Amino acid sequence: MKNLIVNADDFGRHELINRAVERAFNAGCLKSATLMAGGIAFDDAVKLTKKFCRLGVGIHFTLANGNPILPPKEIPTLVTDTGTFHGDYIKFLKRYLSGKISLSEIRLELAAQLEKILRTGLTLTHFDSHQHLHHVPGIIEIVLDLAENAGIKSMRVADTKIFDGELKNIGQFVGRLGLGSLAKFAAHQAHKKNFAHPEHFAGIVAGESVSENFMLNLIENLREGTTEVMLHPGTDNKILQDFCRWEHNFEEELAAVTSPKILQTLAEKNISTINFSDLR
Repeated sequence: MKNLIVNADDFGRHELINRAVERAFNAGCLKSATLMAGGIAFDDAVKLTKKFCRLGVGIHFTLANGNPILPPKEIPTLVTDTGTFHGDYIKFLKRYLSGKISLSEIRLELAAQLEKILRTGLTLTHFDSHQHLHHVPGIIEIVLDLAENAGIKSMRVADTKIFDGELKNIGQFVGRLGLGSLAKFAAHQAHKKNFAHPEHFAGIVAGESVSENFMLNLIENLREGTTEVMLHPGTDNKILQDFCRWEHNFEEELAAVTSPKILQTLAEKNISTINFSDLR
């Protein structure tokens, strides 16, 4: 059997991302999203989730490129002078690898993010993380422990393939190679605690967008088992690129997962679109 999980990251980060999730759920193949506890549109995302019982929602643990839940004075090694997380995973990892990040502060902050979402009454289907930091040794053990205590038993393993999407520079090659290695370690840790995850991962991780052609090729060559596709859909590139400071084609990804051609191809090939709750 072949199943597809199409997951929207950054749910709750901005209302235009929430609107894209709504549209992709109603008129497309998206059945899963991960909620960012520190997002400015968090409350709107929670309301939207409660409208759609088949939208599986997980937690998008965040340690970089976002806003913390705890006061900055409680997590000084995680934040800048302005009280926000450091700008991206590269800056975070440089500090982490040089011993400037406190693991105890990571646990406190991620626990606060999880508690904020659980207080809404949502039942979480899985977890992943912003910029894939949950795969990092030391952090994966923390998130597995927090998730297990909360009754969450599924997760993303972003075992990316080096040649998924166009390789434009050596940085993309190194990034995909590094993430794939970390993902294998994270999967090993997850198996020890009996966490479920899709057998395959197909999201493009080096900044490119998932296009209709990418989806068609993926579906045509889909392997047995469950494949997760990671997306960052949105309804307005100009606003979201300025807000996220990221030259990503949010609109192209929304178009891809609402494409009638994609939906028809999925139906013709009898491929089920599911969410993480269906893994167990």
